[in-house]
Amino acid sequence: MANLKLFSVLLVFLLISMLATETLARHYQYGNGTLKIYQCPGRCAQRCSKARKTHECMFFCMKCCRKCLCVPPGTYGYKFLCPCYNNWKTKRNTSKCP
Repeated sequence: MANLKLFSVLLVFLLISMLATETLARHYQYGNGTLKIYQCPGRCAQRCSKARKTHECMFFCMKCCRKCLCVPPGTYGYKFLCPCYNNWKTKRNTSKCP
């Protein structure tokens, strides 16, 4: 019985999280090609605002933004909203974009 209640609560939280992400994506129109080049510096500055190596983060974010014309919201995560940004890899198969 307790396991069923815990499962139900976790399922509700998961659904709320998914709906919030959908709403965020629709409201801000994220996706490949949704930005103009002149919007990249502002979006990258916001994305890199909490990074330890801000200049390095900005360099790679700008490179990714120019190629993909998309920068995910927030300072971390949500890369799935920009598939090009998310899937661009280095030679070592790590993410090129912050």
